[in-house]
Amino acid sequence: MTATEILHTCIRVVDEDRSLAFYRSLGFEERDRKRVGGDTATVIFLGLPGDGNRLELTLNDGRAEPYDVGTGYGHIALAVADLHTELARLAEFGIQPERPPYVSGPGGSMICFVGDPDGYRIELIQTGDR
Repeated sequence: MTATEILHTCIRVVDEDRSLAFYRSLGFEERDRKRVGGDTATVIFLGLPGDGNRLELTLNDGRAEPYDVGTGYGHIALAVADLHTELARLAEFGIQPERPPYVSGPGGSMICFVGDPDGYRIELIQTGDR
């Protein structure tokens, strides 16, 4: 049997409050949290309204240094109805795009990237009228 669904993506973060503030500003809601790893880490499950718990933030006890994101990680992509409106809203939280929005290619969607507090890139893709 093959896989039928992506359940969630896990990223390791250092500062719980800072990370939750960032992801809440993108519209995520905290859905669940647990102690794991023999009680050595906290996992926090987040989801967007109307969707499942698709993002797991893992906080390892005693970790103060940033994680090496590495060259293998790309980004998490999120759909937004109006990219310019969303960027104006995110600016109220101090979140700025890496560069101004642009069309991904001929006939492509308007996109831009923002960075979370731990250096993970988040792609915002406009799904409404261009």
